[in-house]
Amino acid sequence: MERSDESLMQAWVGGDAAAFEALYLRHKGMLFRYLLRSLKQQAATEELFQETWVRVVAARLRWQPQAKFSTWLLQIAHNLMVDHWRRQRPAEPDPETALAALDAPEEDRPDAQWSQFEQRRRLQRALEALPDEQREAFLLRAEAGLGIEEIAEATGVGRETAKSRLRYAMARLRELLTP
Repeated sequence: MERSDESLMQAWVGGDAAAFEALYLRHKGMLFRYLLRSLKQQAATEELFQETWVRVVAARLRWQPQAKFSTWLLQIAHNLMVDHWRRQRPAEPDPETALAALDAPEEDRPDAQWSQFEQRRRLQRALEALPDEQREAFLLRAEAGLGIEEIAEATGVGRETAKSRLRYAMARLRELLTP
């Protein structure tokens, strides 16, 4: 039986280092993809990924089981991204880094590889065309599987604002990706 994030977190707060390792292994991929697709820069992603986990370690004693661990983790990452964006001027996204975030299945046929590449490139371009708030809401839903309430909590906005951002993001993505 797999332990819940919340029980692992409580065990870690109680001194069980293996519980932290389990949490880290369970959430590292989702967190990294979320940051990379939001930031579009490998170096900034790696920096904020590490800083997020440093903050988790530092704040573990203040964690409350009312919130899901993944929501709490993504809220920390979101706050770090907001701080990062405030310090940075908007920069051109690095297409190589953005494409590296998309997992490519191994296919033998060159035409299938090209088709998948084109689909990933179209999706990445569509995501980049979204306003930051809409892209973030979409990625929290798609990458982290968060619901509207959790997206609102992670981003510090009201439920209706989170719902609107997600709805507008989905509508815009449909518009951009429909041939």
